[in-house]
Amino acid sequence: MRDLRHLKLWLTVGWLQVCLVIFFSLIPSPVEVHGIIGVDKLIHLFTYTFVMLWFGLCYTPSKTYERLGICLILVGIVLELIQGKTGYRTMSYLDMTANGLGVASGLLLAKTRFSGALLFIESRLTAAG
Repeated sequence: MRDLRHLKLWLTVGWLQVCLVIFFSLIPSPVEVHGIIGVDKLIHLFTYTFVMLWFGLCYTPSKTYERLGICLILVGIVLELIQGKTGYRTMSYLDMTANGLGVASGLLLAKTRFSGALLFIESRLTAAG
């Protein structure tokens, strides 16, 4: 874990993001972007990248963080399988792939300078307060 003053808040925000991913993956009428082919795959990629990176802002690179990445990949797979069973959504192997690539991207970004973003924000809030 990173030495964050508001770690519980930041983790709560991360888990709320996971809940939103689940919610938007299972609602009958998904958000659609018309006119751009493959944009839904980019949405999958960016969503899973952001969620994984968010947890990378909270956790230092470790086994815990890597396990979380594996769990997010499994969530993406399970959600796609559930979509295929709903009757109003479809399962897509390409979506599963985009989800997994997003998690991998988030893992990689968390090993860059981006990982200190919440520390930076907290230091600015402390300085301002």
